[in-house]
Amino acid sequence: MTLPTTPSQTPPASVPGLWKPVLTRAVVALVFGLVTIFWGSPSVQVLAWAVGLYLLATAGSLWVSRVLPAAVPVVVAIGGVGALVTQSDAGVALSAAAALLVLGVLELVHALRNRDSLTRDWLVSGVIAVGTAVALPFFISLGAHALLGVAGGGAILSGVLWILSGLTLRHDAHTGNQATAPGASPEAVN
Repeated sequence: MTLPTTPSQTPPASVPGLWKPVLTRAVVALVFGLVTIFWGSPSVQVLAWAVGLYLLATAGSLWVSRVLPAAVPVVVAIGGVGALVTQSDAGVALSAAAALLVLGVLELVHALRNRDSLTRDWLVSGVIAVGTAVALPFFISLGAHALLGVAGGGAILSGVLWILSGLTLRHDAHTGNQATAPGASPEAVN
């Protein structure tokens, strides 16, 4: 792989400062995941607020990163508002499933169309989001605790992924090795 010669050829993942929204997304996901772990018997209101705020904060971090199309954070935010408004197990699950499905599919599409230092991370994150979206409707009848468990499990997986990605981007930005893919050796860049 050769390094880009002009700024217009620079892949989005090597843009200085991208590590900040990536780490923000990771922290949002991990905080939500921790809430789901330690909340013993959540009510439907806790479910709605936790999932709604999680989706809204995720949409905010996606909006700031400007890597995915602008429609993605808008759809995720609408899912968050839907979760807050419906205040029911089914409403929250379906709102979150729709938002995560759109997010996951578009992360997969982004990964397949663009080859940058986050390609593998987009693939994994897309699979996690789609998997969580597909699983959520099957847990509606089990109530808020089960729904938080499924959504929180997906959030923890993606949070760990994005924290590693964000820290790698930050490290690469400080060392000037921005085109190195996470986990690849600097020799593989040449």
